[in-house]
Amino acid sequence: MGDYRARAMLLVIFIFPALMEGKVRLYDFRVVLTNTTKLCSTKSIVTINGKFPGPTIYAREGDNVNINLTNHVQYNVTIHWHGVRQLRTGWADGPAYITQCPIQPGKSYLYNFTLTGQRGTLLWHAHISWLRATVHGAIVIFPKKGVPYPFPKPDKEKIIILGEWWKADVEAIVNQSTQSGLPPNISDAHVVNGQTGAVPGCPSPGFTLHVESGKTYLLRIINAALNDELFFKIAGHNITVVEVDAAYTKAFSTDTIFIGPGQTTNALLTADKSVGKYLIAVSPFMDTVVAVDNVTAIAFLRYKGTAVFSPPVLTTTPAINATPVTSTFMDNLRSLNSKKYPASVPLTLDHSLYFTIGVGIDPCATCVNGSKAVGAINNISFIMPTTALLQAHYYGINGVFTDDFPALPPLYFNYTGNNTAFNLQTTNGTRAYRLAFNSTVQLVLQGTTLIAPESHPFHLHGFNFFVVGKGFGNFDPDNDPKKFNLADPVERNTISVPTAGWAAIRFRADNPGVWFLHCHLEVHTTWGLKMVFVVDNGKGPNESLLPPPSDLPSC
Repeated sequence: MGDYRARAMLLVIFIFPALMEGKVRLYDFRVVLTNTTKLCSTKSIVTINGKFPGPTIYAREGDNVNINLTNHVQYNVTIHWHGVRQLRTGWADGPAYITQCPIQPGKSYLYNFTLTGQRGTLLWHAHISWLRATVHGAIVIFPKKGVPYPFPKPDKEKIIILGEWWKADVEAIVNQSTQSGLPPNISDAHVVNGQTGAVPGCPSPGFTLHVESGKTYLLRIINAALNDELFFKIAGHNITVVEVDAAYTKAFSTDTIFIGPGQTTNALLTADKSVGKYLIAVSPFMDTVVAVDNVTAIAFLRYKGTAVFSPPVLTTTPAINATPVTSTFMDNLRSLNSKKYPASVPLTLDHSLYFTIGVGIDPCATCVNGSKAVGAINNISFIMPTTALLQAHYYGINGVFTDDFPALPPLYFNYTGNNTAFNLQTTNGTRAYRLAFNSTVQLVLQGTTLIAPESHPFHLHGFNFFVVGKGFGNFDPDNDPKKFNLADPVERNTISVPTAGWAAIRFRADNPGVWFLHCHLEVHTTWGLKMVFVVDNGKGPNESLLPPPSDLPSC
């Protein structure tokens, strides 16, 4: 442990002297197997330090964070710090074979990055195979010392992490799916801070959120589920949203949070109801024919002074296909856009991209039906390399990827119409789209109805973006931009593209490196619904990717 801390300090002082503005936060992450019992059955799961969910990273804006990760399990491992900008430190971003080779069994790696210009709630999770089912946790970034929240100061703060649970071994499930070519089994339950609550046939106490009358709580809500967009609701209480994805929003009150995998929401809860116990319900959203885990996770909000056997105040969950609830919630999200926290939306564009997103069917001689489900962007299913793309980019290694990813789909048709007669086969490759440093990008993500339409939560590594528009059906390049919100659009790192609809985002490519764009439904990432942006260096060292660390894992 002492050696690690000394090495971390030397790395910070000598390699990254410009990153020394705030404090250095040191964490030791040990990847270990842990026996865990849920749903009345026990299995061994991969965890960090034996905890599920894993330990919380606490820091302030401007702090340098050092996490030494040592792998004590039989799987290769990486960790992604979801939503952290990683300005010039792409080596610490974490997606396997994109920015680093995996950390092999028995090996270690020091993740070293600075939290520049960010404050709020983010998450960390494994970014290889499906290990993030149990390898995940919260990142809490407080404002700089002396800087207040731009909303009433809460009395206390509570972290609430939502997830999924499988009775079976998750790695076995995804391996079986890959071999068969069929979709993987859905999860058996949803969890709140690692607890399922009572489910049919298996009693469980579930998670309890303890509150005191009259006090206000900042709830830091994280969706760490693999494949499910979720509703979060507390019986009898409205909550006030003040931030999403570590970006402040204009405050608005709601009784239901809609949150996709990889997204975070900070909301104020005032304990102003009668003393008692109130149901917290976490239920799935799915407005199409795709199978989903429809088990509602049950937790409770409990006021101090509540009688021991007090019956809970109940609530109704939104319908599983409650598209209007999701639309209303997303429409209410607006950037704070204050003098201190402006919404710096790019108004002129260097790149205007149109990406179709969806699933297809490719031949597979070894699969059950002679075919397999795949995901594709602009009809290209991404093939994972065996050399990390960031290393290939930095060292100029040829033959690992090409930079000819198309800005537009190969074929124009009615993407959200009845397309049952279409050829569902995709092309494939490891193809990137190249951006000059500081160039501005508009990207329209267009859902399709091939096989089945679905809501896709898309995550962009290395950047925040502004959601300037969204809608159902096909994007209309002539009329839809006239309705774009360029004044105070919500700033995010993950956006749910509506089922059989589209979302338009804008960002500035001010971060050199190789950056992953992918659907955050793990099943779709596995199938190839992903691509990368390569952002070239700008002028001088402050606009250039830092050199790789000496302990960067090798493939």
